[in-house]
Amino acid sequence: MKNLFKSIAAAISIIISLSTQAQTKSPKLENSLLWEVSGNGLTKPSYLYGTVHMICSADYFLTEKTKKAFEKSDKLVLEINFSDPKEMADVQQLAMGKEPLSKKLSPEQLSKLNSILQKNTGMTIQQVDSFSLLTIMSLISMKSFGCPDLKFYEMEFIEMAKKRQLEVAGLETVKFQFKSFENAYPDSEMINMLEESNPEETTKLVENYKNENLETLYKITTDEKVMNPNAKKYMLNERNANWVKIMPEQMKKESVFYAVGSAHLAGDLGIINLLKKAGYTVKPIMN
Repeated sequence: MKNLFKSIAAAISIIISLSTQAQTKSPKLENSLLWEVSGNGLTKPSYLYGTVHMICSADYFLTEKTKKAFEKSDKLVLEINFSDPKEMADVQQLAMGKEPLSKKLSPEQLSKLNSILQKNTGMTIQQVDSFSLLTIMSLISMKSFGCPDLKFYEMEFIEMAKKRQLEVAGLETVKFQFKSFENAYPDSEMINMLEESNPEETTKLVENYKNENLETLYKITTDEKVMNPNAKKYMLNERNANWVKIMPEQMKKESVFYAVGSAHLAGDLGIINLLKKAGYTVKPIMN
């Protein structure tokens, strides 16, 4: 059960990352998942790495350039610190809904969600009645990869950090992520998003991830069909802006390896451009 909730926690991150959208006004970014941050008073460079959060074991990879950057780093910072027992306890609590779905949703919504569940997971609404909608979205997302053995990038980085006895931290809490998603999407929109999702999108995502095509990844993972101004505010603008406020103090103290969803890196309001606007030099590491 503990591993299930760890998987759900990582899957929640990908759901949230896949639900962000912004117009790209900044210059086109090079094909690299790994970026170096320097200048602006930093004594050591820090690194940004865009993850896909989870991927089939057969498709999992970590380039030599990424391993080298990690070895040079003094601290690992993720969206959420999955190594923190308190965060994992909060995941278990938040994975369960405040009330059963059978009471929360209308008969029509329940029927639609039941059909989606049976089609994508073979489960029925009765089996997940006590879960939150975001948890159900996460379970369906995991199934969309079409393999029984998923690997989670954040968990891999945590294991690498443990071997080097590095401190692990988070840019936000799982409670904040859940709240952001709830603020962004009413129940009806969540169910519609589930209805429109398909495994082909996941296949395209993985293919471009393996090619480190950051711009295409951004376009794939920012579908305007699931975006509105309210969601943009809670899911993208506020979170990226919050992170960029936290990062300078961390990078000033030591070399930090940041691993966040790749959709957060690109775009005019993405982390790369926001850090450049703040006076940092941010450049891709190509090899």
